[in-house]
This record gives sequence, C-alpha cells and structure tokens, in this order.
Amino acid sequence: MPLLSWPSELRNNGVVKYVGEAPQEELATGEDSTRNRVARSILDHGPSTVSDLAGRLRLTQAAVRRHLDALVADTVVEPRDQRVYGSRGRGRPAKVFALTDCGRDAFDQSYDKLAAEALHWIARAAGGGEQGEAAVAAFARARVAGQGEAYRAAVDGAEPGKRTEALAKALSADGYAAAARGAPNQQGEQLCQHHCPVAHVAEKFPQLCEAETEFFSDLLGTHVQRLATIAHGDGVCTTFIPRATHQGDTTAQLTQATDQSSESNAGRNPA
Repeated sequence: MPLLSWPSELRNNGVVKYVGEAPQEELATGEDSTRNRVARSILDHGPSTVSDLAGRLRLTQAAVRRHLDALVADTVVEPRDQRVYGSRGRGRPAKVFALTDCGRDAFDQSYDKLAAEALHWIARAAGGGEQGEAAVAAFARARVAGQGEAYRAAVDGAEPGKRTEALAKALSADGYAAAARGAPNQQGEQLCQHHCPVAHVAEKFPQLCEAETEFFSDLLGTHVQRLATIAHGDGVCTTFIPRATHQGDTTAQLTQATDQSSESNAGRNPA
C-alpha cells in the first residue's frame, strides 16, 4: 500500500465531527480533510454510491468522484458492482465504493488495548506475581520466535560483516524502519529501529522488548545491549552489537556502550 498523504487525519476520529450532514463552511477545510470525510462516511455507512456520498456530505458528485479517484489510487477504497436484490431495472447497476482492508487499518483500531488485555489475562491466569511475569515472558519469547524465521534466513545468508545490515533490512520489511550504523566507539554497530508496532503495549510489558533483545543476541551469535527503546520514551530503539569475538572484550565494549548511552540520554527515561 502506498504511503498515504493524510494518515494522521484518518486516524484522528475527531477530524470528522459529522457523520450525517456537514455544515457548508466545513467543506473549505482542505483536500485532505474532505477526502478523510469521504472515507469516514464509507466506514460509517458501508459501501456507498457517488450519489449517496454527495448527499451525505453536501458535495457535488464531481467533487466526490475526484476524491474517490485519489482514495482508489491509495488503495483505501475500491469500486464494486452494487448488489441488486429482486427485479433489476434497465441499465447497469451503479458502482459502490467500499473500504479495503488497508483503508480500515488507516482508522483507529483497538489492537493495542486488546493486546494489553490479553497479556494481563495471561499474567492473572498464571497466578499473578512472578509466575504471571514469567508467563508473559514465555509468550513474548514464543512470539518473537514465531516471527523470527525470516530474520534468521536473512542473517544466515549474509556475509559475516553484513549480518546486522541484513537483520535491519528484514526488520524494515516488517515495518520497523530499521537501519544499521557504526557505533560511536567504532568497536561495534548499532541496530536502530525507528518504529515499534507494539510500543504502547511494551510500555506496560517490558518482556516484549527483553524477548526481542534475547532473540537478536541468539540470532547474531553475540551478547548485545539494548541502549534505548521507544517504549521507554526514547526516539529510537537502539541495540549495540559488538564486533569482538572474545567474551572479555565483548563485556568491556558493552559496558563502554552503556556508559556512553547514559551520558547521551541524560534526563530521559532509561531503556
């Protein structure tokens, strides 16, 4: 799906204040806002014809068609043949426009809330306390392992010096916007994830971050150090990956990387 030019407006339900008729002055709020209203009207009312949308939104049919063309190009809506029940009149049935799966995902969802409730239930069902935390950790490790086959294949197929870069590319394919770069001390690399799809849930359940870090360590065959996480208020999830092959050197490098991270993140939430 192409990147939308107006995802923040789609996700902000408050942008669309009227489900039925909209006041005329709101029609002058800009192309993106009006396009958002067209998509939201389809979400609220189901598959709709151009005439339906024009009537609900107080737009001309020509304006509705222009916005629908843009929404179709962005794979937010798709045209369909209108279902006709009973006897059909002359001519072809009118086209209706329905949201695609990508279009529905552009609106606010309750996935974070659902995931957090599920993890709370797992913790309670396991008896709470340390047993509950252990159960959530086991789930987190199983989740990462289930996702990790593609990552393992990418890393195993890479040259020794390109393994972190290969992991970053595999993570980016899953929406993590990851990149590999040299560490400030030049004794290793940093794996930077600029997006975390589960950040809001990980704020409450750090086991998700811990399991991911353990998986990176196993995958790359070395001890790694998580320096920062989006879930803890940092701008980027950053993992230090040392180049050392000897355990003593690796430990020293991790300590140095942690100290440098502490200095650069002074006043911020710790990872």
